[in-house]
Amino acid sequence: MTRSKQFGFGRLFRSSATILSAWLLAASAPVQAQASGDAGFDTYVQSLWPKAQARGVSRTTFDSVTAGLRYNARVVALDRDNLGSPPTPDTPIPAFAPYKAKHVDAARINGGRRVHDRLLPLLSRIEQRTGVPTSIMIAIFGHETAYGAVTGNFDLPEALATLAYEGRRRSLFEPEFLATLEMVEKGVPRSVLKGSWAGAFGYPQFLPSVYLQVAEDGDGDGVARIWSSEADAVESIGAYLRRAGWRQGEPWGVAVRVPDGFDRVRFATRLQPTRCPRVFARYSRWRSMAEWRADGFQPIGGRWPDGAIQATLLEPDGPGKTAYLLTGNYRAILDYNCSNFYALSVGLLADEIDR
Repeated sequence: MTRSKQFGFGRLFRSSATILSAWLLAASAPVQAQASGDAGFDTYVQSLWPKAQARGVSRTTFDSVTAGLRYNARVVALDRDNLGSPPTPDTPIPAFAPYKAKHVDAARINGGRRVHDRLLPLLSRIEQRTGVPTSIMIAIFGHETAYGAVTGNFDLPEALATLAYEGRRRSLFEPEFLATLEMVEKGVPRSVLKGSWAGAFGYPQFLPSVYLQVAEDGDGDGVARIWSSEADAVESIGAYLRRAGWRQGEPWGVAVRVPDGFDRVRFATRLQPTRCPRVFARYSRWRSMAEWRADGFQPIGGRWPDGAIQATLLEPDGPGKTAYLLTGNYRAILDYNCSNFYALSVGLLADEIDR
């Protein structure tokens, strides 16, 4: 019996700061802070004391966390490389197939099955509470940090203070820096605040503000140690997706063959997305699975979900290639990381873990 048959296929709130994915870790090898010679950095950090105090941070905590922080030029360089030139509607979207081959590979599949089986009793309890399938939680764990192997080695307060001081995205990074102070005030050890250059940390790669809102204690020791406890990490991932609107009993989607002659223009979306427009603009109108089936769509390697489930069509590599009918649960994965390639590969990895 497959894992999916044993445990079913169940089903974020949008924080002010979205979770940053593990691809940010590509540049997160150990790095020393580089002094910029800008004396304004320390002045800026010290100016944040009133805001920290308003969040319940003590002066002792503020001084201990900020002592020795330096402007990190490497962090700023990585941020600028990451932003690059914003894509235009005409910018070509690369093929999904190479991304899938890299991220749904044998190492992630086999590693995911091992972690899944080792944590199965815990995962099953989380699924009962949240409706989030055990394999989905593990697939996100695998995508974010290779099951805890790659979590980043940048000093979190230093990286976030640097990005806030640099100023282009201060509205994002200053609150995250203040959230790290609040975490320490609430008992998170200063020594564990290591992560990506952009502030994501721990096995699930939560931003500090998301940690404060979502992180849960999965092993019963009273602390949500997402940086060292697999139990806490998967519990917190389940909590995140539950708050993102995961619906129990629905799949994330199904791979399908599109029938010849399908009129894509007729079913093009009329929605004007305000969030992640390059992501959401690629979908068709929403229709029931029964309607897609009646039009000649055929599932690849599986069976049709319940006909009443609403789904939207995505053809990531264009006509003639594998297409996907995606449910509202796919949108919950997008809330974790607003990327079609990420969300598709999470779903596909979960399916492989379930086999």
